[in-house]
Amino acid sequence: MRAALSFPSRRLALSGALAALALGAVARPVTAQDAAAKDAAVATRKSYLGQLEHLQGRFLQLAEAIPAEKYAWRPAPGVRSIGEVFMHVASEYYAWSPRSFGATPSPLIAMTPEGFQQFESTATKENVLKHLKEGYAYGRQAVEGVDPATLAATRKFFGRDASTTDVALGMSGDLHEHLGQLIAYARMNGIKPPWSK
Repeated sequence: MRAALSFPSRRLALSGALAALALGAVARPVTAQDAAAKDAAVATRKSYLGQLEHLQGRFLQLAEAIPAEKYAWRPAPGVRSIGEVFMHVASEYYAWSPRSFGATPSPLIAMTPEGFQQFESTATKENVLKHLKEGYAYGRQAVEGVDPATLAATRKFFGRDASTTDVALGMSGDLHEHLGQLIAYARMNGIKPPWSK
């Protein structure tokens, strides 16, 4: 037969159990709702990576179609040039895409405004093609490597709390915007996007 705990011992045991609960030390069973949230986040990541693959194909086709001498063209002073927009896209592959999903950004770019500016300033056609390919490979691998158990967590996305869906829509929306920007730049220079019929 188990000996009864004295009042101070019971109080101490109860206090310890409450403290453990408050600190999250006691594991909570995974609920069906948790499993559904994880599955939805994994599906959202898969959809995002599909969008990324589609966008990458368009960026590469356009980067190839634009002559090297047009990479320095900009529509107005103080606006990114064609090459700088492509390098900006590559920087999102290397840095923002992984970071937004909870993965580690590439150390290739310092996560400061100056770091991104420096990276974008190396916007030759050769560098653009290299970094579009390498940045895409890095970003895709980093996002694919995120533990599915952590995908459903809320994370910070440009200073606000965001779900995986918020992050996926935000990142793909921004990249689509840059694709539209580059299509406009190309057409202003008499270059037809290769996929246009």
